[in-house]
Amino acid sequence: MRKLTVAAFMSLDGVIQAPGGPEEDTSGQFRFGGWIVPYVDEAIGQAIQDLFSQPFELLLGRHTYDIFAGYWPHVQADSKSHFIADLFNSVPKHVATHRPDTLDWQNSHALKGNLADAIRALKNQDGAHLLTQGSGDLVHQLLAAGLVDELRLMIYPIMLGHGKRLFDDNAQASAFTLARSMSTPGGVLIARYERSGDVRTGTFDDAE
Repeated sequence: MRKLTVAAFMSLDGVIQAPGGPEEDTSGQFRFGGWIVPYVDEAIGQAIQDLFSQPFELLLGRHTYDIFAGYWPHVQADSKSHFIADLFNSVPKHVATHRPDTLDWQNSHALKGNLADAIRALKNQDGAHLLTQGSGDLVHQLLAAGLVDELRLMIYPIMLGHGKRLFDDNAQASAFTLARSMSTPGGVLIARYERSGDVRTGTFDDAE
């Protein structure tokens, strides 16, 4: 069984919308597109390389797929991000979409039938782990179905006030273990959480 990892750039108040550029996603009159750019440094670059260092296949919602498909195939070979482009262009891409006939990016496949069941079937196959980036609506469904095995979060020291958020009220209650964390010189917290079972509760009297 392969692992499903959700990776996200996130503000302190949980916003994940349009981290990479002003025109990435302006829905809801979001005006802070590109909010991660001032924090880019060597530590951030290394963390991204680490994320992509193991074999993976992409699991994407349709909106994020369209953003990626409009960008990564056109990255120039001499660009600083060409190594990510090479990976994203070549790996299998599993897409939640109602328009399967419009998946033009190479090696793209539409998820069929019930979404949760389709992803469970993917997880039960042999192969590289599944990696989801962006795809807020899809992530909400993954968390609600208890399908997320790992969270790889880069938490930026800003509050954006509004925008699409990583977590909503429908997430399945789950406990996670902090497997690794570090902070960058710019104050970005890089954390890897692994799912570790059910939420435990108690009282302070029990701790005495």
